[in-house]
Amino acid sequence: MANAACPFCQQRKVLFENELAYVIPDAYPVNPGHLLIIPRSHIADFFLITEQERAALMTLLDQAKRYLDEKHAPAGYNIGINVGEAAGQTIPHVHMHLIPRYPGDTENPRGGVRGAIPEKQNY
Repeated sequence: MANAACPFCQQRKVLFENELAYVIPDAYPVNPGHLLIIPRSHIADFFLITEQERAALMTLLDQAKRYLDEKHAPAGYNIGINVGEAAGQTIPHVHMHLIPRYPGDTENPRGGVRGAIPEKQNY
């Protein structure tokens, strides 16, 4: 079920896709190569997508990683899904971030995704 007001239901530059999901560049990348993996169904909560949709996302996550390895050769990756406003979700359509990481892109990368709560990042 598409939603006319949802930017993810209005597909744009699709890099690759499968029957249930697709990959696009992030419109506001935090690093070169930042990609989004998005299910076709308009569902806000990751925990409500089907097992088949989760499998489709994981298949594309692997493909996206290989693509970025070849195109950008990053030193690492962060993978993230925001679920709900309190977690920072701004578009109510499930999407997974694949963020390539490079030496020196941040002063101290320790803690990775724990940086969602900055005072908890270093432990």
